[in-house]
Amino acid sequence: MFKALTIAGSDSGGGAGIQADLKTFAALKVYGASVITSVTAQNTLGVQGTFDLPPGFVGLQIDAVLKDIGADAVKTGMLANAGIIEMVATKVQEYGVKNLVIDPVMVAKSGDLLLAREARRVLQEKLFPLALIITPNLEEAGVLTGREIGSEEDMEAAARELHEQGVPYVLVKGGHLAGAATDILFDGREIRRFSAPRLDNRHTHGTGCTLSAAITAFLARGLTVPAAVAAAKEYIQAAISQARGVGQGCGPVHHLAPYYSWGD
Repeated sequence: MFKALTIAGSDSGGGAGIQADLKTFAALKVYGASVITSVTAQNTLGVQGTFDLPPGFVGLQIDAVLKDIGADAVKTGMLANAGIIEMVATKVQEYGVKNLVIDPVMVAKSGDLLLAREARRVLQEKLFPLALIITPNLEEAGVLTGREIGSEEDMEAAARELHEQGVPYVLVKGGHLAGAATDILFDGREIRRFSAPRLDNRHTHGTGCTLSAAITAFLARGLTVPAAVAAAKEYIQAAISQARGVGQGCGPVHHLAPYYSWGD
């Protein structure tokens, strides 16, 4: 049995965060466990409120999962403050986690802030060096590097700079650029491009969480990083293409698209 752990925030609307991750793990035939870092009051229109759990309780959840169930791969999503980040870094080292995927969640699609500004430095200094791969979108990569990213060349430059911070693989997601949806993966030697046609569907809530969860699931199943990224890209394209309106705003992707269509 393949097993994966997500350490992230809860989305009450079910489209992102822990809920998206667990749906993705299940869709990709991986047993999913979860550690909740924050609880959000959230729907397709935005984030109405957040409540961060104490770092000690986040650590207790990690202990509970890894001492008993274990995990072939682990991903992090919303880590709201420095205390939570430091706790996660401590536990990752304590349990010798190798396949760590970091989705540096900073801002929700609605524009709501999900990472305290003072915590960004701690994220980069304490957790990034423990990762196998990080998956920033354009905005996150820009914040992390202090660059304005408006082209694939800018994405490459950001990937190279983030790799220099001690991360073996950097995937900069280009979904917000015009044209084809192209993501750039850099491993310190080679630039790989993963492109797909841009889909005309506004229901993309949870896309980043879902892609990083899919990468985590495929790593748990034993794929290499480039192969995991390629498979995850294919999965997220299907999830977006079959998404339908849930709620009044930007609806979630269809995590179980491999198994049924909404409306069946």
